[in-house]
Amino acid sequence: MAADAIQVTEDHSGAPITNLHGRILFDRPIRLLTFDTTFVLRISPRPLPESIPGEGLAFVLTGDPNMPDDSSGQWLGIVNSNTNGSAQIVAVEFDTRKSYPEDLDDNHVGIDLGSVYSVQQVSLSGIDINLASDTDITVRIQYDGDNLTVLFEESSSPVITRPIDLSLYLPEEVYVGFTGSTSEYTQLNCIRSWEFIGSEIPEGKKIWVWIVVSVVSVIVILIFVSGLVCWKMRYGDDKFDFDPYPTIEEAIQGSSTAPRKFKLKELRKATGNFNSKNKLGKGGFGTVYKGIIENKEIAVKKVSKKTTQGKQEFISEVITIGNLHHRNLVKLIGWAYERKEYLLVYEYMPNGSLDHFVFHGDKLETGNNNGPSSNLMSWGVRLRVISGAAQALEYLHNGCEKKVLHRDIKSSNIMLDSEFNAKLGDFGLARTYVQSDQTHHSTKEVAGTPGYMAPEVFLTGRATEETDVYAFGILLLEVACGRKPGGWMDQDDYGSNIVKWVWELYRTENLMNAADARLNGDFNAEEMACVLILGLACCHPNPNNRPSMKFVLKVMAGEAEAPELPLERPAFVWPPLPPSFKDKIYKGSQVTLFTELSGICTVVSDCL
Repeated sequence: MAADAIQVTEDHSGAPITNLHGRILFDRPIRLLTFDTTFVLRISPRPLPESIPGEGLAFVLTGDPNMPDDSSGQWLGIVNSNTNGSAQIVAVEFDTRKSYPEDLDDNHVGIDLGSVYSVQQVSLSGIDINLASDTDITVRIQYDGDNLTVLFEESSSPVITRPIDLSLYLPEEVYVGFTGSTSEYTQLNCIRSWEFIGSEIPEGKKIWVWIVVSVVSVIVILIFVSGLVCWKMRYGDDKFDFDPYPTIEEAIQGSSTAPRKFKLKELRKATGNFNSKNKLGKGGFGTVYKGIIENKEIAVKKVSKKTTQGKQEFISEVITIGNLHHRNLVKLIGWAYERKEYLLVYEYMPNGSLDHFVFHGDKLETGNNNGPSSNLMSWGVRLRVISGAAQALEYLHNGCEKKVLHRDIKSSNIMLDSEFNAKLGDFGLARTYVQSDQTHHSTKEVAGTPGYMAPEVFLTGRATEETDVYAFGILLLEVACGRKPGGWMDQDDYGSNIVKWVWELYRTENLMNAADARLNGDFNAEEMACVLILGLACCHPNPNNRPSMKFVLKVMAGEAEAPELPLERPAFVWPPLPPSFKDKIYKGSQVTLFTELSGICTVVSDCL
């Protein structure tokens, strides 16, 4: 790696770069079902910018991680003369030289199936994209199981969409990454950032075991079901309440600080039998209804039966919140579990969630009985809200007997009371850990909300204090900018495009242009700049460089200066460099940033 980019074909200072081939792959095979990848490439003609470039760069999926010999030049590092046409490899090539008569020109993208002879190609000259322009070009490639689609940020529609069954061309396990080449014509083939999200095929062994168990157990199951039917016919529904999770009450009641247990009929009466007129909102794990019980307003969350982790999230939320006490946390009043219904009872938040005011401009309840105000949430109120949220998160990380990782910090989980005090809620994904040597929580499933998730989560599956801090950074940016964190091309994306946008404004010394235009400049410029820079610092691609929540609070209280940031947004590198390396990264020095394993490098992506 050099100059903040992966050099797919090596760039040795002063050494010739003719007739090179290179390959950079993720360090383990993946059993892919679908995928969505975004990367930024830069192809720079050498030795001079006006030199004739050659040959090209490709995104590849391959069954063989080894570099084919003699694959420079026209072979693009994909295959060689012996394997062309028979290799188990699929590539999207970005070709800068017309190497074959079939090539459209020296500036095209193509889909290659086991061969460098593209089955479909499109010239990019007609859409104002020059691959060898020595500029960053953002590309997105998606595969939904039926179609392979190639998109460019500069284009308003897909450049290529091809129906294809990748399983016909690839083995079950594949490596993903990039290849590139030069010939007598030379160029630097660089990947500036890379993000890859894929869903894997379920393990075949598990499917096979399930089938065997089903066949062997069919007689036992039939007998068991017959017994249940006879029981219901004899005793009726009232005496028959089959509970597949008998340990839920034991798990909750086993906690010394467990909140009150309600009966299901009490909550049905309180909410008008969960009448749609009392619906307050719907989230990832269920629907929330307003209710009144004992002359007190409450909010009842009815956990969705469709969620795959309902039991785990339910127990986690009851036990976790039941042990927490802070003025900026939503208070959990009680819970209920009957007939497979999971319900949580919270204190009622009359002003709902923060996102409605930041993004939709909902009317503000003044709290003084003079009626609602139609003004957008003021900068002063925004500062008070994010300060309260910061205090809540710092308490979770440092103020509890058992450290808590929230794992789902976002504006829709910041609730507002009648005085617009922030209350952090929705602890369905929260996890605790207490061992002094444990610094993270591991999970088989990526947890969180797209747009708020730190880039390392997709590689490690681990939640840490630093991943919570990253999400808090996104929260700071969206509150200051009045802009959602989603990705480019008007689609929500795991890349948190708001970070890229704000960092570019910071680089060009136009940071104040990121401020929410609807505020009409009615804010303190120093405070705005501080919040924006603090948000970027929290979203640093290297988790070791993110501030702690203690430091965040000091900055927000004026007790410390905002962290210094590099003008250029650093690339995401894994494993992360220790903090002592940060000066080298910022200066763009040539540093080896990868862990090599049989010639394969770990993935490098970016928080787009």
